[in-house]
Amino acid sequence: QVQLVEFGGGLVQAGGSLRLSCAASGRTDTLYDMAWFRQAPGKEREFVAVISWSGRYIYYADSVKGRFTISRDNAKNTEYLQMNSLKPEDTAVYYCAAGVPGSYNSRRAKDFDYWGQGTQVTVSS
Repeated sequence: QVQLVEFGGGLVQAGGSLRLSCAASGRTDTLYDMAWFRQAPGKEREFVAVISWSGRYIYYADSVKGRFTISRDNAKNTEYLQMNSLKPEDTAVYYCAAGVPGSYNSRRAKDFDYWGQGTQVTVSS
């Protein structure tokens, strides 16, 4: 079992930046592919970014490409999402997720096994 906890959400003006962190605990001897998803009110959970366990493979949703950067520090069992040039449409609850190696090929929430509780990001116009 792996437990995930997100940090760093908050309220920011459009054009601003936030950095989300996700700390993993529990069965961290196994390296997992890590991802960020988000869910806005009344919408389905959507893929944001994914990074393979080695950090070699990184993919982004088109809507955040060039503005968001995903990274990880395996020594600290932590992944990050640096969000720049934020827009009101980025407002959502952001979730950290972990999946077995190879999950980085998926953009579907159901292919990830472990989830954090979510952190609210609100971007005001």
